[in-house]
Amino acid sequence: MKKNFIFETLLIIFLGSLTSLSLPPYNFFFLNFFTFSVFFIFLFQRLKQGIKKSFYYGWLFGFSYFLSSLYWLTISLSYDQSFNFLIPISLIIIPAFLGLFYALCIAIFYLYKPKNILSAFFLFSLLFGLIEFIRGTILTGFPWNLVIYSFSEITSFLSILSIIGTYSLNLIVVSFFTAPALFIFRKSKKEVVVCIFLLLLPISFYTYGEFLKKNFYNSKEKELPFAVRVIGANISLDRYYKNVNAESVINELISISSPIEEKKTFFVWPEGIIPNTYEDQLDLYNDIFEKYFSENHLIGLGITSRKTMNNDYNYYNSFSIFDSKVNLIENYNKIKLVPFGEFVPLENILNKFGLKTITNNIGSFDKGVNRKIIKIQDDLKQINFLPLICYEIIYSGNLTKNFNFDFILNISEDGWFGKSIGPKQHFIHSKFRAVENGKYIIRSSNNGMAAIINPLGFIENKIDYGVSGFIDLEIIKELKPTLFSKYGNKIFFLLILLYILLTFSFNRIKNE
Repeated sequence: MKKNFIFETLLIIFLGSLTSLSLPPYNFFFLNFFTFSVFFIFLFQRLKQGIKKSFYYGWLFGFSYFLSSLYWLTISLSYDQSFNFLIPISLIIIPAFLGLFYALCIAIFYLYKPKNILSAFFLFSLLFGLIEFIRGTILTGFPWNLVIYSFSEITSFLSILSIIGTYSLNLIVVSFFTAPALFIFRKSKKEVVVCIFLLLLPISFYTYGEFLKKNFYNSKEKELPFAVRVIGANISLDRYYKNVNAESVINELISISSPIEEKKTFFVWPEGIIPNTYEDQLDLYNDIFEKYFSENHLIGLGITSRKTMNNDYNYYNSFSIFDSKVNLIENYNKIKLVPFGEFVPLENILNKFGLKTITNNIGSFDKGVNRKIIKIQDDLKQINFLPLICYEIIYSGNLTKNFNFDFILNISEDGWFGKSIGPKQHFIHSKFRAVENGKYIIRSSNNGMAAIINPLGFIENKIDYGVSGFIDLEIIKELKPTLFSKYGNKIFFLLILLYILLTFSFNRIKNE
């Protein structure tokens, strides 16, 4: 018995770790046909075991999966020596916590004890898809490394996101990956029919994507009143911890930006790029901006802003737009903050144990009030865009109720994750948001990847990791809002109801 338990433990660790290789940047998605099928078979054959074992196996799969794919989160703790003691703790705590979601999923699967293979199949997919949605929304939500991201390189396949969204497609691909187990356990034509249907679904999704591609390239074009120049930089995080001169960073960014006096240009610089400078202090460098920029230029950048409240400051992670004389034109304050990166839950208590925010020394940022569309006007023409700062790009659904904008603008600082797989995983979320919303994504990043991604999810231009440079967007295709952008995750709940119906229907057929 003890040998069996050890073998089973090692098997589940192997399956969870192997599944992580299906994710970006590796994208060996075919591994999931093996790992999910074997995991499902393993569970189905052990439905008589106790709930504690079921909980344990679900947790172990999740723990090994997240340990293998999220180890890079601890790199952010290595820049400040005061956080070094947290590195081994967080390396274990984060995947251990996330593994609890999978543990709950498998425990419920055990409690239901489906005896019909089809009922078990749909219940497994249902619970897995639902628990991933809960993981992505509960508390602050952490929708990182959903199984669907293993298909991130097959862009035409992802076009269906414009209708059903990420969580719905995530649920469907869990069924797709588990289908080989259903075929192995087949006892009638019903199992074969379901397998064939699941095989045809990805083909139909891909075909739909190719159809959309053809329509997209034949659609009407719109010339933007400003060229949007996206900056990718490679400026060290040392600027936060050493006495780096803000002026030198500004000069480096201007050099990368290569402004042309007579060309109307909106320059987009990355998140938090200028050290030791608040939004209301940027005019200290007015002479530099006026020297290199003209009245034809606007500069948007990530910067810390502050407001006086009750004789104290509230601080915000902001995207701010300035003219060439450093007059503030527009401002957006980030709404979705990174736990422990930008704010500390229960800060008054945890500060006593030495826990503080990683990205700054001013304490927790405050949340912005609302997400708004920013408008930049030139004569009778204007650019409308939705700003998202760093982490905000990872959330699917409910970005905004106003669809009257040209593109989504995302700025990021990916240097916190070093030369790991983290920045590449972060980048992939942009493709999914582009397809879901049917909008261009303009991404400016420091120590990451900057890109222009079209509404189909194809990368039209990119500045790769570790490279500095710029890319321009001057013409876009005009598209109608997608079905998903209108209805969001309501579509996911309809799919959940369908899976519940299928689970109980096949179980009832068995019982009869």
